Amino acid sequence: MKNILTKKVLIGLVIIVLIAAGVLLYLFGGNMNEFANRIPEVKKSQYMDDVKDKRDLRYGEIIPVFCKGAKLYVEVYNTMGSNELPQELWDKLDADEMAKTYGAKKVILNGPRYWVLNEIVGAGQTAEGKVADFGGIEMTQRAVLHSNIFSGTVGGKTYKENVVNRSTTYEYWKGNMVYELTAPDGSVYRMQSYSQQIDPTLTIDDLETLGSRLKLPEGWKYSARILKEDSILKANGKAFVINDDLGSSYQKINN
Repeated sequence: MKNILTKKVLIGLVIIVLIAAGVLLYLFGGNMNEFANRIPEVKKSQYMDDVKDKRDLRYGEIIPVFCKGAKLYVEVYNTMGSNELPQELWDKLDADEMAKTYGAKKVILNGPRYWVLNEIVGAGQTAEGKVADFGGIEMTQRAVLHSNIFSGTVGGKTYKENVVNRSTTYEYWKGNMVYELTAPDGSVYRMQSYSQQIDPTLTIDDLETLGSRLKLPEGWKYSARILKEDSILKANGKAFVINDDLGSSYQKINN
């Protein structure tokens, strides 16, 4: 009788392990590359003058989010090099309809936004990503993010790091003001752009005192300062990005 009970217990444990393995495979397994071609590629037809100083230059992003199990595949497209996000076309975009068209979990319309850096240099896919047309607005794929439903997507949570796969060099020139968040552990994140999605009246002139308006978590600090020399912020394949509660985005300083 004891041996029979032992066998039953072992069989039960094996079944539990197999079920658990199946659940984990469903949640975290599978090839996410199947989503790479969901957004149709088009031949680039929109161009804008190469503005040397991009500080306070308007742009926008579209971020389709695809899901398999618990895994997320996220692409980031922006208007840089194509247009300055024409408002009349932007207003016509419907995120829910776009998600249905592309078979995405959701589509995030991220803009209008404005850079607070002076120059951007991209490399690899960041510089040569595919071009897509969203309701007459051409955008270039600039980054890809692999995440999961437990971590969320870019901009989904405030004051939480997202890892974005991109290769960029951000230049901040001497004599310009930079805006930075300091985390409780001492990590510093520098603003790359501000958003008018939450506050349509927000301008670059408001950023020096933005800290008084932010709902900073305990231990976080906001500061603004004038650069005494040129400064470079690099992402060599990965960038660690956070958002504040007004939608501004910041990249971790690690160089």
